[in-house]
Amino acid sequence: MRIDAKGLSFKELNEKVREAVKSGASEVELVNVNGQRFIGDGLTTPVTIVTRGSAGNDLGAFMSGPKILVKGNVADAAGNTMNEGAILIDGRAGDVLGHSMRGGKILIRGSVGYRAGLHMKAYKDKNPTIVVGGTAEDFLGEYQAGGTIVVLALEHDNGRAIGDYVGTGMHGGRIFVKGAVSKDQLGPGATIDEVTDADRSELKQAVEDYCRAFNVPVEQILSHMFTKIAPVSSRPFGKTYAIQSGDVPPKT
Repeated sequence: MRIDAKGLSFKELNEKVREAVKSGASEVELVNVNGQRFIGDGLTTPVTIVTRGSAGNDLGAFMSGPKILVKGNVADAAGNTMNEGAILIDGRAGDVLGHSMRGGKILIRGSVGYRAGLHMKAYKDKNPTIVVGGTAEDFLGEYQAGGTIVVLALEHDNGRAIGDYVGTGMHGGRIFVKGAVSKDQLGPGATIDEVTDADRSELKQAVEDYCRAFNVPVEQILSHMFTKIAPVSSRPFGKTYAIQSGDVPPKT
């Protein structure tokens, strides 16, 4: 089913999408998308949504099952708290991509903004994955509690793949970055760790998913060295908030 988004408010467009899904459409194509927000939010049906144009904030938020193919760029907070499904972005993404996502995968051909993977978490048997084909700005994986982030920096062999303050407050999950990462780029709570055989297997799967989505040769990527960033502790700031027995005032 094809829906022309030209001139439609985000509310009108999303009502049409929900009507199409309710009617049994297996694929919904949205053309002339121009910043409309909340596309695909909260949907639980395994439908494919193709958006052509620039999607607005919170695309795919709280969704559990659909696949969204973005033929263009997307604004902030795509995949916000998503549970299952996939978002494939054939362009670049804004800030806070995958905020609190707890399942599914987000693949981006290009680069992402600030705070990608903020507070993403694994949930039971779900392990959310973000794969960035380009670079990522500061605060990547901030307060990350689970899941996997991969930054491929495919066209940035001579520059930094990620910004600063990586993994600030990180207490779960892992980040893989192509090439070297300086310890000065890490935020408190994060450390550079050894890449294990299990990590290599997971990284290979994530890269293969990306290459399959965007028709990129797998060998071109896996031949490179990757740096693994992991949490120092599962409770990096535990002592900051814990009340020490000597700090409790006596009862009067």
